[in-house]
Amino acid sequence: MKLEAITWQRMAERLAGRLDGSPAPAGQATWQRVGIDGAPAAGTGILAEELAGALRLRGRSVLVVPVGGFLRPASLRYVFGREDVDAYLGGWYDTGALWREVFGPTDPGGSGRVLPDLWDPVTDRATRSPYAELPPGGVLIVHGPLLLGHWFPFDLSVHISLSAGALSRRTEESERWTLPAFARYARETDPESAADVLVRADDPRHPAWTGLRDP
Repeated sequence: MKLEAITWQRMAERLAGRLDGSPAPAGQATWQRVGIDGAPAAGTGILAEELAGALRLRGRSVLVVPVGGFLRPASLRYVFGREDVDAYLGGWYDTGALWREVFGPTDPGGSGRVLPDLWDPVTDRATRSPYAELPPGGVLIVHGPLLLGHWFPFDLSVHISLSAGALSRRTEESERWTLPAFARYARETDPESAADVLVRADDPRHPAWTGLRDP
């Protein structure tokens, strides 16, 4: 697989250009949805914010939704203990709420009323955030871990990959129990192949990517 060195800013500009070059069907309210997938150590929020900025400079409305805002309550996450790999892979993130509150409203003809977050893991309470109004033609960017493999309807998906060594080095000591979960995710979901765009970011200062395939 050939990778090209690139900056985060230039990558965001190229992705924004691809989204701008994909016109929506006429006569219906339509949004574009982007997924930026990667372990917490991969820093998916960096690319998400760069892309949001590049799109806004093009006059696009953008909403960035971190998947970390859709964790389940601690009573559900920790039912098998605080460091259960199976639970982390299949039960920590509220995919049902993401479908209902984020993807459903941005389906063709939807309302565009998106809930930006649902649960605060620090207080372990509902955030009670107001709905955000994303106008038709806007872009929804969802970023965070374990996004691929759920059939989320992304128009463009990006996976930020780290080697096993880089992932271990850049994962906080208290979170290293999740490393086997990401190894399983790599084997079972194969996000490097599933994503439209693959980014390697072992050194976050010098990312490289596969580039954009022809639409």
